Amino acid sequence: MTASTTLESADARDLPQRHPFEPGTRMWDETGLVTFSLTAGSAFLLQTMEPTISAVVDKHSTFRTDPMGRALRSLASVMMWVYGGEEGLAEAERLRGMHATLNTTTPDGVRHTALSSGPWAWVLHTGTFAFTENAKYFARRPLTDAEKETYYREAVQLLRNFSVPPREIPENYAAFQKYFTEMVDNHLVATGTAHDYLRVIRSVAPPKRLPRVLTPVWKIAVAPIGRMQYFVTVGTTPESARRTLGLEWSAADERTLRVLGRLIAYLLPLLPERLRYFPIAYEARRLERDRARLRRIIARRPL
Repeated sequence: MTASTTLESADARDLPQRHPFEPGTRMWDETGLVTFSLTAGSAFLLQTMEPTISAVVDKHSTFRTDPMGRALRSLASVMMWVYGGEEGLAEAERLRGMHATLNTTTPDGVRHTALSSGPWAWVLHTGTFAFTENAKYFARRPLTDAEKETYYREAVQLLRNFSVPPREIPENYAAFQKYFTEMVDNHLVATGTAHDYLRVIRSVAPPKRLPRVLTPVWKIAVAPIGRMQYFVTVGTTPESARRTLGLEWSAADERTLRVLGRLIAYLLPLLPERLRYFPIAYEARRLERDRARLRRIIARRPL
């Protein structure tokens, strides 16, 4: 069975039209948290295990030569998807236009196209996995089945905002789980790109503009962060994918990850909002509160 067989009657379903995300959604409340890059590491790793994505990233991405720049650009883009309003939709179109030319042919003669519907959808589906499943580590409690279904409906909106074809969108969260397991078990492979990604996050190279004299200081400062990013990424990656990549994960590692996740889950809400959220997310949330306050004042105006 292939992953596509789980997407029954997708073209016949009523799916949402492209629409910006708004306050009141789970994505609005949680995507912009500063822990995003830590907890989403498994999503990026799973993307680099998909053959077409791996081939295109290997050919065109700067993640090896400019990891900090690449990470910051990716993070800013993701923040735009949720907090950019109409500009978030424009960002999706910008990315589609940019990827339209990112194609390559591997030595085995296979042509890989960045906008192929399956790989294009897989990029977003890995984010759904990372959020719904990694909550068991980084939230104060795991998500219920109902909460996962609610979040999945938001993920479907994101997929539609990126013009993912209906045939690539599972009908509900249960169907998504079947699709996801099939992909991980039978489609993902151990690519050089995936191993390079793990190497890069474990030892992040300094920004290009950093003076050489400060390179030793940089390495000392970011070494603990890199080790934690690598540890969390490996630990939150599905066991089947870890086996494919030949990664080791012990029971002691699992216990350590759960303690770390619980610590983050309880300490993060104690931070001021300005420190809890990345700048784009924080400013969008602040602006929405200002708008809501204005609407309340307008509603109370004398008539």
